[in-house]
Amino acid sequence: MAENQKQGQGVEIQLTDEVAQGNYSNLAIISHSTSEFIIDFATILPGMQKANVKSRVILTPEHAKRLLLSLQENITRYESNIAKIEIPKPQLSPEETILNMGPIGKA
Repeated sequence: MAENQKQGQGVEIQLTDEVAQGNYSNLAIISHSTSEFIIDFATILPGMQKANVKSRVILTPEHAKRLLLSLQENITRYESNIAKIEIPKPQLSPEETILNMGPIGKA
């Protein structure tokens, strides 16, 4: 099995061919306790009620915050160099629209 190697701040990182292929995810579920953050990366197909978890990552709170800051920095760089990332509003059914409009009669 071939291995790719990367340098990351003085640490040699080994990446097998299997891991290098990655896992597609269109859903992330994040939970936490006092000592760890758990991120489950899953794939859900349209019309399906089940999502298959492909990978689970467990982080300390400090590493979770570092991940957040690194993602923010990389998204800022991406949007500066490539394009602004737009998040489309979900298309809701009429019933869902009514349920998500908020309290009726309150301004």
